[in-house]
Amino acid sequence: MLDGRVAVVTGAGRGIGREFALELARNGAKVVVNDLGTTLDGRGESQDVAGVVCEEIREMGGEATPAVESVTDFDAAGRIVQTAIDEYGQIDIVVNNAGIVRDRTLVKMDEADFDAVVAVHLKGTFNVTRHAAPHMKEAGYGRIINITSSAGLRGNFGQTNYGAAKAGIMGMTFVWALELGRYGITANAFAPMGATRMTASLYERSDEPVPESHDPALNAPIVAFLASEGAHYVNGQVVGRSDFAYTLFQTPRQIAAMWRDGGWDAESVADSFPVVLGQHLQPVGMPAPMGLEHDKAEK
Repeated sequence: MLDGRVAVVTGAGRGIGREFALELARNGAKVVVNDLGTTLDGRGESQDVAGVVCEEIREMGGEATPAVESVTDFDAAGRIVQTAIDEYGQIDIVVNNAGIVRDRTLVKMDEADFDAVVAVHLKGTFNVTRHAAPHMKEAGYGRIINITSSAGLRGNFGQTNYGAAKAGIMGMTFVWALELGRYGITANAFAPMGATRMTASLYERSDEPVPESHDPALNAPIVAFLASEGAHYVNGQVVGRSDFAYTLFQTPRQIAAMWRDGGWDAESVADSFPVVLGQHLQPVGMPAPMGLEHDKAEK
């Protein structure tokens, strides 16, 4: 499906990102594996996790090169993209997956926690794509897959920073789909699910074994499809995964309206809102992963 294509996958040393890199390689792509190998919150000693994944790809007959750079630094992100150009002569696919978490409620979150998470997820997605897009535009072909999350699409307790970044990634995806579509480049977002380091605390609170449907590898096939020529008609979409299903999110849109000749004052809004718009209010928050609903209810 991806023979002759070159992909950059950020945050690909572990978890879901690793599965993306392996799946793209299985389908024929040459892969630049980016990962700093730091702790989940972006601190700590670095490990050569990118090199380990590259070796896995080579062992199965593929081609891969590590890029141990930070996506938060604009110039470093350029070096990630340049690695693909230098090693393989082109860049066709970018999967913006790099991320960290520093979960705290709003009143306990400090500025550093907010800035660090937004820098990796949101700015990192911009940085890498900004360097890759001109090469794709010149080639007349490109596939951008941005990893978002239900935390940004629906909200999640304790994740002001993460939710804001993931919602921002959705917004950038829509803009890039409009700007780049005329050049043969698609931009889509994907909200995965799975048992990884990032969700470990959720599973540790349950006495139940991790369900088979929470295998992070189950996210990868749809990303390989979105990265292919066959997905040329899929642009500006937000797809996701739930259990064994791939899902399609509907972007925020008007679902109801209330109208008053001449406009409104506050009192008339207060009178009409409950009966006209109030019945359409949406719930917020992520649903519990299947198999963990009981545990969430108990706690």
